[in-house]
Formats: sequence, structure tokens, C-alpha cells
Amino acid sequence: MIRPPSVSRAAALLALSAAVFSGAQGQSVLVPMDRGQANHLKAYGLAYAVLDQGGTAEWLLNYRGGAFLLPDTEAVRRRAALMGVTTAPVGAAAEARIRGVVAESNMDAIVLEKATKIAIYTPPNSAPWDDAVTMALEYAEIPYEKVWDEDILGGGMDRYEWLHLHHEDFTGQYSKFYITYAGAPWLEEEVARNEEQARALGFSDVPALKKAVGRDIKAYVEAGGFLFAMCSAPETLELALAAAGVDIAAAYSDGTPPDPAASDRMDWGRAMAFQDAQVQVSPSVNAFSDIDGHQVNTPWRKELGTFTLFEFSAKFDPVPAMLTQSHEAVLPDFYGLTTSFSAERLKPGVVQLAKEGDRAKYLHGTAGEGTWTYYGGHDPEDPEHQIGDSPTNLDLHPNSPGYRLILNNVLFPAAKKKKLKT
Repeated sequence: MIRPPSVSRAAALLALSAAVFSGAQGQSVLVPMDRGQANHLKAYGLAYAVLDQGGTAEWLLNYRGGAFLLPDTEAVRRRAALMGVTTAPVGAAAEARIRGVVAESNMDAIVLEKATKIAIYTPPNSAPWDDAVTMALEYAEIPYEKVWDEDILGGGMDRYEWLHLHHEDFTGQYSKFYITYAGAPWLEEEVARNEEQARALGFSDVPALKKAVGRDIKAYVEAGGFLFAMCSAPETLELALAAAGVDIAAAYSDGTPPDPAASDRMDWGRAMAFQDAQVQVSPSVNAFSDIDGHQVNTPWRKELGTFTLFEFSAKFDPVPAMLTQSHEAVLPDFYGLTTSFSAERLKPGVVQLAKEGDRAKYLHGTAGEGTWTYYGGHDPEDPEHQIGDSPTNLDLHPNSPGYRLILNNVLFPAAKKKKLKT
């Protein structure tokens, strides 16, 4: 484990910060990301905007909560003021002192080179407030494009570096919402839309379509893409990958159960993160498998607690260090159709970024030339999210550490490539 800085080191950091903030004019702009930042979420948007305009930025891992060092231009200062982001000019001497501290500590300066081209996998008529990542991007003023099944299967994903999946059900069971919401207009619309999509794309049914989409998503990662998934998407994507020739989807129309021996016939060599999971074959139990550690919609669900971010070496493990930059190490947990991940179902080599007790909350790994990151839960600022709830107003949560983890993933692909240990 990395030890915190000594008292003398902490005092030196505070003195250095005071010196930096006292400067009237600088060659760089420091964007602190500790508790001194007025709007953490929009700070990511500020850094992204610099990259989007062809500039470069630096991410100071473990320095002041993962601060950014940006060019000191009138455009940067004006945009920061409009966004309400705390910044400070840094002169040459102060910047040199910062770099000295970074060089001597469990910190590192990561160059960010290029704005990430972002795709959100979502139905064409989806509401932006039903997806925490979409809300985070819109609040931070980071552009994105929507893609759906035909885009994934059509081979057009090579123009995107980063793909996000949220509460989709890649098993084709509509999240078993028919147990509680049978007859609801929104569910009937979802079923009709997906069935029409399956027919239009030449598939026998929705489960077959979603398995094909899942395979192409994995191929996208293996070709060098960055995948980020939340809520039910991580669990159901992995189940769909492992169920190549197995029926794990109960029929929506009559509740016919899938293959009762499905768990024994899954091919976990096709999955990226999980192994040996037991599939929930009962059409009357609203759970997908025992991958989810909380089993939120079952009688045996676990109550929420807090989850803790692991601390990584910025110099030797920069990827997990980037993904865990935060001003808070312990965060309140939040439910989703998949809330957490059973640690005993993880494949060897999967990196746990955060955990709650014996359950993982936040995971990272590689597949081929690309990476995937899984984050359990639906909305970091809506712990008991229910269908029909009012959307989260991020103006009330500009410093949300849970949403920061999402935005860490957005900037991570922009990092200059170098040899990494993970």
C-alpha cells in the first residue's frame, strides 16, 4: 500500500499551493481537483475542451486530487470562468516546484494529447436523464454521439475511441421487467422496438441479436477500443458472450424458462471479466446471475454501504491511478440492476479499482489491444433509483466523487501512450 505523505511533506504541499495561487500571471493554468475545486465535473470538460481545440494538457496524478495543468490562454481563462471551474495561474518557478514534488512523490504527470471520440450505445428515443454517463457528459459539456445495434454490427465503430454501455440487457430478457411492469406502455414499446430491430437486421429473435452485438463489442475492444459499462450492461454483456450456444433468456411472451443446465454449458473463455457464474434461470426472479453481489431485486438483496477506492502507484500503475483519481477515497454506494460484482467470479488478472466489503464495485482489464472498465450501479447520486424518478440535477452535485469516476474514464484514452504495467 502507498503511504500518505509525511506531515512535513503535506505542509510543503500546502505551502506550494499557496504560492501557486498567489501568482498574478503564469505560463500555465492549474486546475486543482482536491476539495478546493468549486466544480469537479466541469473541470473535466475544461480539460477536454483544450484537447478538442488541438491543445495539450497534463494530468497530475495524485497531486491535489488529480489536478490538470493547462495552457494559460485567454480562451482557457474565459471558459473556466463561464463554467465555474477553479483555476490558478502558474509561473515558471511555481511550475518547476510542482514538477519537483510530482517527481519525488507517488505522483506522475501524464500528457493528454487528443480529445476522445465518444459513442454512447443507447436506443434512438432514449432520454438522456436515464443514463448517468450521458448526464455527466452533457453537464461537463463534452460532446458525444449515439450509436445503436445497426452501428455496432455495421462496422462503423472504428471512428470512436470510447464506447459506453449503461443499463442494457444483452441477454434479451428486457431486464425481466415483465415481472413487475407487465402491460406498462414503456415496456411494450421497448419490446416492440427491439423485436422490429431484430427482424430488420435478420435475426430470429432479440436474444440472438444482442449476442451478436455483444460479440462485435468485444471485437471492438480487442481491436483497440476503450469500453466503459455501468449498471446491468457489464453483467449481461459477459453472460451474452459466454452463452454463445446456450439459451439463457426466458421467453418474454409466456415466461418459458431457458435451459435449466445453462450454467454448466457456458463458455467463459469467451467472456472478458467473469467466470463460472451461475445463471438465474427462473423467469420469476429478477436477477441475471450470481455475478451481482447485491441481488437488488430479490428477497435476499444486500443493503447498501460504502465502497473504497484502492490507491495505486502513479508511476508504476498509471492506468488504474488515472481511473481512481478522486478527492474522496470512501464513497456512498448506489443500487443498479447490477450493483456490485462478486469477487469470486472475477477472472485472474482483473484489476479491482474499488470494493465494498467482499464485493467489487469498480473493475478494469484488457482484451486484445483495448481495455474495458466496469462500474456497478445506475446513478452515483441516486442510490435507490426507481423507474420514473426525477432526473438527477448535477448542478446540485458538482463535486460528486461518484460521477468523477465516470469522467476519469472519458479522459483516460487521451493519455499519451507509453509502456504500462497494467
